[in-house]
Amino acid sequence: MGVTISPSILNCDIANLASEIEKIKNADYAHVDVMDNHFVPNLSWGLPVVEAVIRQNILPVDAHLMIEDADRWAPTYAEAGCASVTFHAEAAAAPIRLAREIHRQGAKVGMALRPATDITPYIDILPEIDMLLVMTVEPGFGGQSFLESMMAKVRRTRKTISAANLQVSVQVDGGITRETISVAAEAGADVFVAGSAVYKAEDAYAEVAELRRIAQSHC
Repeated sequence: MGVTISPSILNCDIANLASEIEKIKNADYAHVDVMDNHFVPNLSWGLPVVEAVIRQNILPVDAHLMIEDADRWAPTYAEAGCASVTFHAEAAAAPIRLAREIHRQGAKVGMALRPATDITPYIDILPEIDMLLVMTVEPGFGGQSFLESMMAKVRRTRKTISAANLQVSVQVDGGITRETISVAAEAGADVFVAGSAVYKAEDAYAEVAELRRIAQSHC
């Protein structure tokens, strides 16, 4: 199982976007959190910032859409050039149709679950997606503490994926640090979103490398 590091740019200096992404150019993706102040109680940037990150052509974009009406808006992010688009299961009326539309636009598909959302109702959808995101904090704010209780969900998800012989990644997002990434990797996660830990580090590039090293040693 390979390790993918996708730092969130939520805490970066958006006024110096290109240089901030250059700091993490050894990562696999730039993770962009899109919040609408409806699905989550916070407002971040939307499609124009995502397009700006894409135009830098430094890293592929992993867009996490914490928005209502995902069926309407998620394909737009794929069409704009995101490499991966993740919608929340709770915000999608027709997740299979949505996943297929995102694929049709040329992007990988992620589906996210809030901490209180059970994986069981979505097991049959797993063949339609490329990644299942298990939120390890409540979505909507950066800098929250890691919910270790979500590792049981990660383990169930990984076991289900392996039993079905599917090529589906398990992403964790929220509170990922040098200490918690090992726990998540041991539980079966292979894609890691770290925001504060990377952009508050003295050297973001070195922090990405260290997080990768720790995760690889625990997979």
